[in-house]
Amino acid sequence: MVRLSLAYAAVFACASSAIVEPAMAGEKRAVLELFTSQGCSSCPAADKLLGELASDPSLVSISLPIDYWDYLGWKDTLADPRHSARQRAYSGVRGDREVYTPQVVVNGSVHALGSSKSSIEKAVAKSRVNPATLSLPIEASFANAGLSFSLPERGGLSAPAEVWIAATSRAVTVTMQRGENRGKTITYHNVARRWVKIGQWQGKANSWTIPVRDFAADGVDSAAVFVQSGTVEKPATILGATSLVLR
Repeated sequence: MVRLSLAYAAVFACASSAIVEPAMAGEKRAVLELFTSQGCSSCPAADKLLGELASDPSLVSISLPIDYWDYLGWKDTLADPRHSARQRAYSGVRGDREVYTPQVVVNGSVHALGSSKSSIEKAVAKSRVNPATLSLPIEASFANAGLSFSLPERGGLSAPAEVWIAATSRAVTVTMQRGENRGKTITYHNVARRWVKIGQWQGKANSWTIPVRDFAADGVDSAAVFVQSGTVEKPATILGATSLVLR
């Protein structure tokens, strides 16, 4: 496992077009954000595990390739500095300086070794001690080339939460030519490619309709929508989430 202590910063962007199926019904128990790198020799096991977990309908699983290992001899072809910033921001909120790969952040609040299924399950259970975690149901549908999202009224919100779309690619296969994983061919699952902030939720019933062209682009064939307390600079508990498949 590779570790690094870093300071944190800000995030996020936009995109282009596609068609979407309605979100799958069913209660979600965890959002898993895997911070990974093509230049990390410890990461392939975590990338494979995330692929297995991605088939679990109770999980919203996303890969966020980071860029801070690019100097080791191979520049990650999927990395985004905004992913590195998000990972650092989580560490800053937790106050533990734990920034490493492969790292999974569960429900925006607890981290675990990304290659250990048992550690991830323990983190899921720990995160669910907070009753606000994924307590907010999100209804999502597609019509007239737009995605519609609805949130119910929910009292007791201490501060506005942010509503985000993460546009993803379900499977991206890469062969590394140099670096710690030289010669390996690895498939990355649910890779975050675009981020779009839909707006804020202040505890009142609300809904948004977003043209698909505003967040989809070449290579994007899936998406996750989530409501997260805190801000980009200080991300906290994820209050609700769902995932969609793009066609």
